[in-house]
Amino acid sequence: MHAQDPSVVPAAEAPLLAAIDLGSNSFHIIVSRLFAGELTTLDVLSDKVQLAAGLDEEDNLTEAAIERGIDCLSRFAQRVQALPRQSIRVVGTNALRQAQNRDQFIERAEALLGTRVEVIAGREEARLIYLGVAHTQADDTGRRLVIDIGGGSTEFIIGERFEPRVCESLHMGCVSYTDQFFADGQITASAMHKARTAAMQELLSIRRDYRRLGWNSSVGASGTVKAARQACLSLGFSTEFITRDALKKLCDYLIHQGHSDKLEIEGIKPERRAVLPAGVAILSAIFESLDVEAMSFSDGALREGVLYDMAGRLRHEDVRERTINALAKRYHVDRKQASRVEATALIALAQVKDAWQLKSSDYQEMLSWAARSHEIGLAVAHSQFHKHSAYLLQHSDLPGFTQQEQQLLAFLVRGHRRKFAKEEYRQLPAGLREPYRYLCLLLRLSVIMHRSRSTARLPAFELKVDGSKIELSFPDGWLDHHPLTRADLEQEATYLRNIDFKLKLS
Repeated sequence: MHAQDPSVVPAAEAPLLAAIDLGSNSFHIIVSRLFAGELTTLDVLSDKVQLAAGLDEEDNLTEAAIERGIDCLSRFAQRVQALPRQSIRVVGTNALRQAQNRDQFIERAEALLGTRVEVIAGREEARLIYLGVAHTQADDTGRRLVIDIGGGSTEFIIGERFEPRVCESLHMGCVSYTDQFFADGQITASAMHKARTAAMQELLSIRRDYRRLGWNSSVGASGTVKAARQACLSLGFSTEFITRDALKKLCDYLIHQGHSDKLEIEGIKPERRAVLPAGVAILSAIFESLDVEAMSFSDGALREGVLYDMAGRLRHEDVRERTINALAKRYHVDRKQASRVEATALIALAQVKDAWQLKSSDYQEMLSWAARSHEIGLAVAHSQFHKHSAYLLQHSDLPGFTQQEQQLLAFLVRGHRRKFAKEEYRQLPAGLREPYRYLCLLLRLSVIMHRSRSTARLPAFELKVDGSKIELSFPDGWLDHHPLTRADLEQEATYLRNIDFKLKLS
C-alpha cells in the first residue's frame, strides 16, 4: 500500500468558494468546492427580491426594497458563515448600478456578509456571464452568441471557447419592462407590440456589428430564458430549443390569456409569471433583430462566471493582469520606467505595511497596477497627464475590474503628482480612504525617485512611518549627488504638509 502524497489535498478538504449575485430581479448564491481545477456545486439558493422594482422616480431604492434585499442576505449570510471572507465574492448588477442611494444598501449588506459588495459594469457583467456559460456548455468549436435577460439589463456576448470577443449590456430587462408596459398585469397585443418595439430600438446600437461578426450557435442564460423555454416545452410549442416559431406562438398565447394572474404554465413559478410577458417581448425582439433561429439554454450564468473568475485568480490567472498589460500596450507606456516605479513602490510598501495596516494582497495588487498604468495619460497630452490617466482608468471598460476598483485605481493615479487629489479622495468609500491615501503617498514617492528615468539602480532606501510622520533615508551623501531628487522630495514635503503629513529626509 502506497503512502499518500502529502501535497495532494483530499477532495473533502479542498477549498469552498461562494458567489452571491445581487441581480435586479433575483438574488442568487452558489457554493462550490474547487478540486483539481474543477468546481463542484454543493448548494444553490435564490430569492426573487425584485430590487429594480424598488427604484423610485429619482432612481433611489425604497426602504421596502432595501429591507427585502437585506432580509434575503441574512439567510445567505448564515450559509457562508463558516467560509473565509476571501472565499466569498458578492457582485451587484444593473439595479445597484442605477440606484443613487446604493451606498445605503451596500453598507448594510457588507456589515451583514462581512465582505465587500462589488458593483460591476455592464460589460464586466457580460464577460462573467460568458465565462459561466462557457464552463457549463460543451466545448464547441466556432463562435457562440450568449444572451442573458436580467431584471434591469440584457447582456449580449459573442465568444469562442472561453474567450469573449464582444460584450454589450443594454438597458432593458424583465422587471423594468414589466413596470413600463405590463404594470397592471394586463397582457394586450398593444402592450406586447410597444415592449417589442422598445427592445428593437435598444438593439439597433449592436445589431449591425453583431450580425456582421456572426455566430455558429446561440445560448440563453438565467431565469427569463429558462422560463420562456419551459413555457414553450410545457405548451408543446417546441421540443428542446426555443425557436422563432415557438416564441411567436408563446406571444400569442400570453396575449390570449390576457393577464399574468391567469398564466398557469407547468414548470413556471408563480413569482415568475408577472415578469414573463416582458421577458418574452424582449426575447422575441432579440430573435427578430439579430436573426436568431433557435436558442439553447445554459444553467451557467453570472454566479458561475464569478466562481470561475475567482478560481482563475487562485491559479494566478487573473484577467485584471491581462487588462492592465493590454492597457499599457494600447497607450504606449514606457514599460521599463513603469516597472522601475512598480518595484520601488512595492519595496516601500513592504517596509510600511505593518505600521500602516496595508497587509492585504489587494493593496499590493492595486499599487502594482497603478504604477504600471500611471503614465497612460501621456498618450493624450503631457500637460495634466495624471488627470488624463485617471479619466481613462475610471471610464474605460476594464475586464475583471469592478466599478469601485476602477475608482480606486483612478484615485491612485490622479493623486500621484502635484497637489493631493482632495476632491477625489472625499469620493472614496469611507472605509478605504485611509489605506488608499497611504498607497497614494507610496506611489508619489516612487515616481519622484524615478523622475530622471535613469536605468541606474536606485540605492537601498529606508522608509519609516508613524501615523502621519514619514522618514525617508538614503545612504550618506546620495541626496547631495542627486540634487533634482532632493528638490523634488522637498517640494513633496510641502505638498504633504497640506494634508497634515510630515516628510523628513535624511
